[in-house]
Amino acid sequence: MGTLKKGLLVGLQTTWTLGKIIFPITLIITILSYTPVLEWVADVLSPLMGWIGLPGEAAIPLVLGNVLNLYAAIGAILSMDLAVKEVFILAVMLSFSHNLFVESAVAMKVGIRMSVILAVRLGLAFLSALFIHWIWQGGQQQAQYGFVSSGGETQASSWGGIVWDGLSSAFIGVLQIALVVIPIMVFIQVMKDLNWLQVFSKWMSPFTRLLGIRENTSTTLASGLVFGLAFGAGVMIQAVKEDNVKKKDLYLVFIFLVACHAVIEDTLIFIPLGIPVLPLLFIRLVTAVLLTMLIAFIWKRAEKRQYVRKEATYDY
Repeated sequence: MGTLKKGLLVGLQTTWTLGKIIFPITLIITILSYTPVLEWVADVLSPLMGWIGLPGEAAIPLVLGNVLNLYAAIGAILSMDLAVKEVFILAVMLSFSHNLFVESAVAMKVGIRMSVILAVRLGLAFLSALFIHWIWQGGQQQAQYGFVSSGGETQASSWGGIVWDGLSSAFIGVLQIALVVIPIMVFIQVMKDLNWLQVFSKWMSPFTRLLGIRENTSTTLASGLVFGLAFGAGVMIQAVKEDNVKKKDLYLVFIFLVACHAVIEDTLIFIPLGIPVLPLLFIRLVTAVLLTMLIAFIWKRAEKRQYVRKEATYDY
């Protein structure tokens, strides 16, 4: 009983920590979606679209996906006449960079610099788009969209309705966090008290060693991969307090999760676009692994050089 109580308390505390970030950002962004601001941003970005093989209007789903969520972006894509290649480029970009404000703010709460988060997410999005645009010569046929979720959403017509829509969206966002984070925290507490967490960490150790990080990050990796970056951050907030996670491991885990998180939901969500989703998943996973391994290697080399310099100083 003590285990469940402690896990529930930790889950509520983590939900409160994340909710203080998610609620105001969701409220502001939802209200902005009723103004011309997002369309203005899309117009500013439209000249850049040609560089990555996309029409100017493709800036709209990119903006919606980054400031709102993937569902808003996909809704915008479904209203456009695009080629298969263009839809695939958008899907890859959005898989790397979406819900930017909320997820970046949550990652910052753990201690990750905003510049690192933006550089990795936006950098991967545009580099992957350039790569696909240059390498793939096919995909010129018209995209045939699959099943579409019912789009009978009503738009608020008054400021009161707009504010209410923002408040309800923000509340639902926090509620969704709570419904996932609290059970995860209770489950993790049970695993800790039964010493299952050590077994799980050892089971994950070949993968964490491949990435160049310690075993005590395995729970965060698993949570982020399955449930998403925000939920992974929730687990990491607690891990930093209890498991003495090093700064290097903290950054490497989040660099991996920034590139590849919520692999089930964020892959299946693109099925209505009628594109092959397995290559999308493969691109995300391989990019995350290679990027994390590269940064871990560079970081290790830098640490060795710093150690050599210190040794040389002591010799004098």
